[in-house]
Amino acid sequence: MLADVLTLALVALGCWFFLSGTLGLLRFPDVYTRLHALTKADNLGLGLVAFGLLWQAPDWPTAVKLLLVWLLGVLASTTAAHMVGRAALGAGQSAWRAEP
Repeated sequence: MLADVLTLALVALGCWFFLSGTLGLLRFPDVYTRLHALTKADNLGLGLVAFGLLWQAPDWPTAVKLLLVWLLGVLASTTAAHMVGRAALGAGQSAWRAEP
């Protein structure tokens, strides 16, 4: 019973972070702030979902696979964000500045 409640709470919280990252992607003004919002929120969301599913894993190999999925997701999103940011910088995309 406790494992089910923890799984539900962590997966729901992870989905909340996925939703907030998507809203940041849609609402922020430039590519750099969008990348920041998306990578931070999605990495945390995926971590919470994976940690929530760990409570339902039937054995250790399955739990290790879940952690590897999270680790590979973090590495892939970090690398992709760096590549997009570098391409935007190379294309002359300037960072958004607030009006004083």
